[in-house]
Amino acid sequence: MSRIGKQPVPIPDKVKVTVTGGTVLVEGPKGKVQKTFAPVVKVTVADNKVTFAPTEDTRFSRAMYGTARSIVAGMVKGVTDGYTKDLEIQGVGFKANLTGKKLDLALGYSHPIVMEIPDGIKVTVTDQTKVKVEGADKQLVGAVTAEIRGYYPPEPYKGKGVRIVGERVRRKEGKTVA
Repeated sequence: MSRIGKQPVPIPDKVKVTVTGGTVLVEGPKGKVQKTFAPVVKVTVADNKVTFAPTEDTRFSRAMYGTARSIVAGMVKGVTDGYTKDLEIQGVGFKANLTGKKLDLALGYSHPIVMEIPDGIKVTVTDQTKVKVEGADKQLVGAVTAEIRGYYPPEPYKGKGVRIVGERVRRKEGKTVA
């Protein structure tokens, strides 16, 4: 049995959790997040707590109810506090601009990279080199951050590229002239 799955998730004030079938909808001040879980997990809401139980006695269902509990706890945290990821762009001429719901990146290619920002995500750009991704859905914030980083990951020789703040890039020594 999962030790994490046995613990109920407390529901804070201003947060509303509704369960219909295998779908859990969490609404709060920062937005709303919805996830659907496998039918091997039973989710119930009672007296400001969300509880989880496996519906079968299989290894998969015992594993999934701990996973479902962890995901719902993250959803509750996301709609109350929100999630943020910071990126920084390094390189000569590398910059980012925000125009409406589009992020325009100049990363040394012959063309600009224009990325459509999905709903539920807020992107802010400061100094044309610092990008902040915010949202209530932890998975979506991480996916958007990974997509922006994936356009030009930091390279090991000069360190140019888009990196997550705090990410350590191993640098390599260049060629030596004998």
